[in-house]
Amino acid sequence: MKLFSTLAVKKAFDDGLLAEFTRRTGIVVEGVYDPTTQLEARIAAGERPDVMIAITPAFAGLDVLDLSTQVPIAKTGVGLAVPPDAALPDISTVDALVKVLLAARSVAYSRTGASGIYFARLIKELGIAEEVDARATVIEKGFIAHAVVDGRADVAIQQLSELRFVPEARIAGPLPAEVQHYSEFSAVAARAGDEEAAAFIRFLTSDAARDAYARTGLELP
Repeated sequence: MKLFSTLAVKKAFDDGLLAEFTRRTGIVVEGVYDPTTQLEARIAAGERPDVMIAITPAFAGLDVLDLSTQVPIAKTGVGLAVPPDAALPDISTVDALVKVLLAARSVAYSRTGASGIYFARLIKELGIAEEVDARATVIEKGFIAHAVVDGRADVAIQQLSELRFVPEARIAGPLPAEVQHYSEFSAVAARAGDEEAAAFIRFLTSDAARDAYARTGLELP
């Protein structure tokens, strides 16, 4: 079975969730992991998954999938990470967050991921976009916390579940509640009658899946 999936759930899947599904059902899942915008581009280019996991609003424009099968599975907020040897900064308030971003040698964020798109909008709203972007490390896609581990930046912004994919990085916490942004993820099958796809989507809301989500920075929708 071919899966198109957002990066947000990849750690939960890699940490044993997909292996458990295969153990229970005998169905092997071939995963393609990219930001939702990149998955949409793959579909526009003619590629087709059996199941897709992406931010929920994206499915409204994907008529090649059967939206009657759509099921919300998890959500996550945006967080901030720093290098392994750095002290954890205070980001408990918006003012504290702004100070951290302005003091950073470089802030890393994604060009195409949901968290990066939100962060670019947030720093404009906070009036610090010009200063932050002048020395930002803007990454096309992937796990942004790698940039604070390898020295390209000293602050990384991404969804909490994606920051956890880089265990060497230290997560300072979620963004303050006043500027937090949650992304909800849903699973959708390409065809309503596909029994293997239906079994997989059911599994994604099972107790085993919920436990895996909780361990990797995801919350229930």
